[in-house]
Amino acid sequence: MASFDDRADAFENKYAHDAEMQFKAEARRNKLLGLWAADLMGKSGEDAAAYAKEVIKADFEEAGDEDVYRKVSGDLGDKADEATIRTKMKALMVEAKAQVMAEVK
Repeated sequence: MASFDDRADAFENKYAHDAEMQFKAEARRNKLLGLWAADLMGKSGEDAAAYAKEVIKADFEEAGDEDVYRKVSGDLGDKADEATIRTKMKALMVEAKAQVMAEVK
């Protein structure tokens, strides 16, 4: 029975670890997206960092990425269209996952 319990514990630990890594990657992606959008809006330095934090906070409004998309899209206006923003979100997720994984090693 101990073997089954050990496997169950290992599965739970892996699930918790994977969920934590996904959360970190999404937060990192949102920060990178915020910095990208801030640059398009002409923000830099502290203003860009503050805007990136706003984008990170926007992700807590609802499940999924739509809250982040709406925030950035609404703030950018005609500076970037939907396809550009969504493509950037996908590319930055790949970059964010790589960054988070590099930090874990």
